[in-house]
Amino acid sequence: MSRSGRLFLLMDAMRGKRVPVTAAVLAQQLGVSERTIYRDIQTLAELGAPLQGEAGIGYVLRKGVFLPPLMFGADELEALVLGARWVRRQGDADLAQAANKALAKIAAASPSDLRDSMAGTSLWVPLGRPADGSEVADRFVQPVRVAIRHEQKITMGYADEHGAATERTVWPFALAYFEGKRLLAAWCELRGDYRHFRIDRIASVDSGERYPTRRHALLKVWREKYDIDPED
Repeated sequence: MSRSGRLFLLMDAMRGKRVPVTAAVLAQQLGVSERTIYRDIQTLAELGAPLQGEAGIGYVLRKGVFLPPLMFGADELEALVLGARWVRRQGDADLAQAANKALAKIAAASPSDLRDSMAGTSLWVPLGRPADGSEVADRFVQPVRVAIRHEQKITMGYADEHGAATERTVWPFALAYFEGKRLLAAWCELRGDYRHFRIDRIASVDSGERYPTRRHALLKVWREKYDIDPED
């Protein structure tokens, strides 16, 4: 393995870790000696990587703007491109544009051979209507998603499974993307409990004030209530 490739792997090994990782652990993970790890840590520090730690205790990457050229394996590239292509067909123009920009940034920070690989990925997400012929009410996906991000209440006109019109004020905290359907998870003020709403049954959406509970707290209780794995 080249030294540059090893530096990328070392960054990946530390990225996202909240506690220091010792040189011994890093050496075992990368299949090199601890002495090599110490030399590579010094090199990364000289390049401007926001490293914190010391020998014998461990190292951790602090939050910072350091972003070396990115390197991905073939499977990682295909996952990124396929995921972005899937996002582009989910009825949210802002997310579609964001997916395109994200791929462009990744390509710009990658060696030219990886840019070529991304352009040549032969995994595609079919376009067109879902198999059941239903259509998603695309115009409500984006405002609901923004309300979730900002922890805002929304008041929405909604039709139940029998078509009866109702108005609900809810605290939205999660949005699930199924094939042909979008499902909103929220705390419903009318019912005083968690409820799920299909986006294609929404007739109107108005965002309001921030709801009094943090989104992650709502999400935690909801997962426990419905036995949902946090990794799903």
